[in-house]
Amino acid sequence: MPKTNGVSHRQHFRELIMAPDMLILPGAWDGLSALLIEQAGFDGVYVTGGGIARSSGVPDIGLITMSEQVARIRMICEAVSVPMLADADTGYGNAINLMRAIREMEAAGASGVHIEDQVTPKRCGHYEGKEVVEQREFLQKIEAACNARQDDDFVIIARTDARAVLGLDEAIERGKGSVKAGADVVFIEAPQTVEEIQRIADEINAPLLLNMVAKGGKTPYMPTADLERMGYNM
Repeated sequence: MPKTNGVSHRQHFRELIMAPDMLILPGAWDGLSALLIEQAGFDGVYVTGGGIARSSGVPDIGLITMSEQVARIRMICEAVSVPMLADADTGYGNAINLMRAIREMEAAGASGVHIEDQVTPKRCGHYEGKEVVEQREFLQKIEAACNARQDDDFVIIARTDARAVLGLDEAIERGKGSVKAGADVVFIEAPQTVEEIQRIADEINAPLLLNMVAKGGKTPYMPTADLERMGYNM
C-alpha cells in the first residue's frame, strides 16, 4: 500500500473523512480523468460506476462486470497518488459475490468502497424504476463486506437507494442499521429536498456522504459550506 507522509493511503483516507473540512471526491472513470482531479488539487478520487458505464458507451443499468470495474480501479490507482474510493455497486450478486469483489478491489489498491442495496442488476440512483433488497439482506451484505476486507483501514460505505422506493424513513433506518453492521460511512442516495438532507444528518450518528449530480439529479445542488454546517463529511 502506498504511503502518504509515512501513513498508508487507507489510514490517510480515514483521516480525511474525519477532518473538519469536507472531503470532496470528484468522479473519475479512467487514469486521465483521475490525474486531472489530482492535479486540480483534490485530496481524493471517486471511481464512479456510472462514469465507467457511460465512458464505455452503455447506460448505468448494471452492464459493467466486476472484472471491468476492477480493471479501471487498478488503472486509476496506478495513475494517482491520492486515496481512491471505488463504486462496488451491489457487490455483483449475493454476499459471497460481494466478498470476492471486496478482496479484488482492495487488492487493486482502493482505499474504500461503497455498497448499495439495489436488486442486481442495479440502476443509476437518479433513474426511475429501481428496486431494493430486503433490509435484512442489505445489512447482512454490509457485515459480509466488513468481514471480507484484509486491511481494517479499508473503508466500507453503506449506500441505500431506499428513499426512492420505500421512503426516507426506511432509508434512514437502513443507514442506522448499516452502522451497527460495521459500516464506516452512510450514503443515502437521492434525497429530494434540503429538508431531507438536513434530516439525514440530524438522525444518523455516523460519517455521511452525499452524492451531488450537477445536472439532472434528484438532489438539490448545494454549496459545500452548507453541507459541512449540516454535518456531512464527504
